[in-house]
Amino acid sequence: MKGLSIELGVYNAMLWRTSIAFLMAATLFIAGRKAWPSVSAIRVHVWRGAITSVMAFLFFWGLIYIPLAEAVALSFIAPLIALYLAAVLLNETIGSKAIWASVIGFMGAVVIVTGKLGGEYDDDVGKGIAAILVSALLYAYNLILQRQQALIAEPIEIAFFQNATVVVIYLCLAPFLAVIPIMSIVPDLVATALLGIISSLMLSWAYARAEAKILIPVEYTAFIWAGILGWIIFAEELSWQTLAGAALIVIGCLVASKQKNNLVDHVETAVI
Repeated sequence: MKGLSIELGVYNAMLWRTSIAFLMAATLFIAGRKAWPSVSAIRVHVWRGAITSVMAFLFFWGLIYIPLAEAVALSFIAPLIALYLAAVLLNETIGSKAIWASVIGFMGAVVIVTGKLGGEYDDDVGKGIAAILVSALLYAYNLILQRQQALIAEPIEIAFFQNATVVVIYLCLAPFLAVIPIMSIVPDLVATALLGIISSLMLSWAYARAEAKILIPVEYTAFIWAGILGWIIFAEELSWQTLAGAALIVIGCLVASKQKNNLVDHVETAVI
């Protein structure tokens, strides 16, 4: 998506990627659908889809100007905020290990950001950082909605409605901004759509079976993959601050994994 956003612009990268993902999700949804979801469930689906449409756009727009590892490091405020939103909105009990896990992981992110932001940055980079931080705030709320969705709907249903909502929102701007991509870019768009669908299904499955306080700290591992891929694909260097921060993040995840998980049975969507 970073490469596609640079080449096509964020709007077109998101429009075409989400459109392809919607077709994939629709095929799975129609083929395996048991019943149409309730109005209350659809309301949650649409609301999260609307949040996602803004959140994703801001993140990928910021990613144009910020190295991949830096962008993910900045987004680490989301799991920290979501951990406490889970207590407020989901009535989850936040234990001492969960708190220590978030603190250690956040310290790792601070180490990374401090090292990365020590140099000179132009205005575009500053705007990119601001966009990613706002996206991270929305992502924190998105994690809570994801947990709520996972308790009332199957992963395929979630993927279908989320992509459908985002496509509808982006299509409203299509007459003014949409550009048909060249054929050589289509395989990359299909790949991003497929990866998005797979990750959505796996996350929805996970959040239906474990509390948000258990899963949220694991978000910190995203930095490891961002650092590796940024280095291999975009030649983005890893500093000692980056490596030190990653070590703290891993420690935080290990602390989080020691918590007791209150398993939750999956709840099928009610039919009106």
